[in-house]
Amino acid sequence: MDPENKMIILSAFKITFPVLLGYIPLGIAFGLLLSGAGYHWSYALLMSIFIYAGSVQFISVALLVAGAGLTEFLIITLLINLRHSFYGLSMIARFSDAGKFKPYLIFALTDETYALLITTELPENVPKSKFYFSIAVMNHFYWVAGSILGAVLGSVIDLDLKGMAFVLTALFVVLTIEQYYHSNTRVPFIAAIGAGGISLALFSPENILLFSILIGTLFLAVYEKIARSKNISMSTTDQKEWP
Repeated sequence: MDPENKMIILSAFKITFPVLLGYIPLGIAFGLLLSGAGYHWSYALLMSIFIYAGSVQFISVALLVAGAGLTEFLIITLLINLRHSFYGLSMIARFSDAGKFKPYLIFALTDETYALLITTELPENVPKSKFYFSIAVMNHFYWVAGSILGAVLGSVIDLDLKGMAFVLTALFVVLTIEQYYHSNTRVPFIAAIGAGGISLALFSPENILLFSILIGTLFLAVYEKIARSKNISMSTTDQKEWP
């Protein structure tokens, strides 16, 4: 392995280590759940490779057991992952010169990968596309590995899954704190808290996430327009020119 690729892999592993600590146990929980529903471990492998959406994969187990049709799968997946459209819009510039890596980077843009890509500083003399790709692949690998491990364990032993659901919440909290410390403005965090509070007060629990995203995005769009007119940067990270 040449020195550049070795440095990229080591840097990406260091950055994605918190995700590993969250994805492995969460993937195990998914694998156990799928195995408990009577499916072979290979289903966990295929779902984690080609679907790669934690919340959707958990819900899909219940849908499979209930005998849901393809239309129901498509609608539920669209509604749950609608927030990813906002992620994609904010990554257009960063992925513009990703070349052959771009399709996979778009596919692998999970919540956690998105958080890392917008907060991580690119190492010196490292191609942006390779570095982004390494982060995305490692996170994907952690999820696949956890899913397979859980499915295999579920086929041979009976485990209590109580408390496993908190893993994802804890992971989000850690990544949010990391973003906060790498940020040079607090506006997005204030917008998120405000949008969440408004949605909690005005909308039903099943609609809170969607309306929080919409309200927060609207607020940030207005703020950005005002900031630009005053030449104020609202970037959440200390940006630099990428090679």
